[in-house]
Amino acid sequence: SPPQDSSDDIEDVSLFDADDDVSRRSKKSKIRHPVASFFHLFFRVSAIVVYLLCELLTNSFIACMVTIILLLSCDFWAVKNVTGRLMVGLRWWNQVDDDGRSHWVFEARKVSAQGGKISSEAESRIFWLGLITCPMIWVIFAFSALFSFKVKWLAVVMMGVVLQGANLYGYIRCKVGSRKNLTSMATSYLGKQFLRQVSAQGLGRPG
Repeated sequence: SPPQDSSDDIEDVSLFDADDDVSRRSKKSKIRHPVASFFHLFFRVSAIVVYLLCELLTNSFIACMVTIILLLSCDFWAVKNVTGRLMVGLRWWNQVDDDGRSHWVFEARKVSAQGGKISSEAESRIFWLGLITCPMIWVIFAFSALFSFKVKWLAVVMMGVVLQGANLYGYIRCKVGSRKNLTSMATSYLGKQFLRQVSAQGLGRPG
């Protein structure tokens, strides 16, 4: 007679691995920190908008300058201390040791074995898009102010370049590691490209 199934041997499992992949992708694409994601873009985008529209809204240069610098300062603090840690698990800071020497510290959050601390892909895109695009816009503003002889705006524009460029540099260092690691990565990449080119030329020669 055919064996009878026991209820103890029955397991509720997924029939397809794709089901697990879909649920995993949905968790990665979900924005887990909407407030942090909002303020990551709010201050820096607001500073750019105020710079572009300030001459249309008011004739007071001092009011525009103070507003832009306040927005840039709030953005620098929020990105450095809050949004980077929450959205991508990175942080950097400067500390002074007992001898009075200043040290820059760059840290990346370790991923647990269960993958519980993997950053959301949507938040990561928002973070890096805002972090890279806005400093480039301020660099364009700097060249524009320089070539159009708007000397009074150079200090404001350079403040944007310095503050947002510092955050960009700090988080790139957190992402890729120390300068030594970055150099070794570049050397390894160039070496692989050279060996690939040499091997391709060797295979292309007639025997």
